[in-house]
Amino acid sequence: MALKATVFKVELQLADLDRHYYADHALTLARHPSETDERLMLRLLAFAAQADTALAFGRGLCEADEPALWRKDLSGNIELWVELGQPDERRLLRACGLARQVVVWAYGGGVELWWKQAAERLERARNLSVWQLPPAQTQALAALAERTLQLQCTIQEGQFLFSSARGAVTLEPRCLRATDGGVL
Repeated sequence: MALKATVFKVELQLADLDRHYYADHALTLARHPSETDERLMLRLLAFAAQADTALAFGRGLCEADEPALWRKDLSGNIELWVELGQPDERRLLRACGLARQVVVWAYGGGVELWWKQAAERLERARNLSVWQLPPAQTQALAALAERTLQLQCTIQEGQFLFSSARGAVTLEPRCLRATDGGVL
C-alpha cells in the first residue's frame, strides 16, 4: 500500500523589507512521504524569498519535470524555476533553457563539494543563481514545522527571520553564484 502525502496548512505573514513586499499567504503544502520537515520548511523559505501572487509550488519530488516552485507568465512561459538541495547539473541546465531565471537553494552536508564539482559545468548558465543554507540553521527551521502553522517571516538585508509559537530562527544564506536578475 502506497503512503499518502501529509497535508500542511500554513498561514505565512511575510514582510520582505528588501523587496518592499508585504503580504499574508494561506498555503497548503503536501509533504511527500520521502520528504523531510527540513525540505518542507525550505520550500516555505524559497516561497518567501520570491513570493508574489503568481508563484506556485510544483510537484517537485512527485514529478521529475517540475521544480519545487515556479512562476509562469500568462502565456505559460516559465519565468522562475526554483530547486532545492543539490540537483544534478543536467537538470539545472535543462531548467536554465526552459526558464528566464533559475534559483537553487542548496542545503545539507556536502554542498561545498557538490558546488565545486558542478560550478564549472554550470558556468554557461547565465540565468542561474545558487544560495547555500547552513545546516544548523535549516535544521533549526525544520523544528518549527507543524501540520497547522502560523509563521511570520521577515527578510532584511538578505537574512530571513522565521518565528512561530515554537520559537524563532534566523537564516543567513550565502551566495555561491548570482545573476543580474537573481534574488536577494
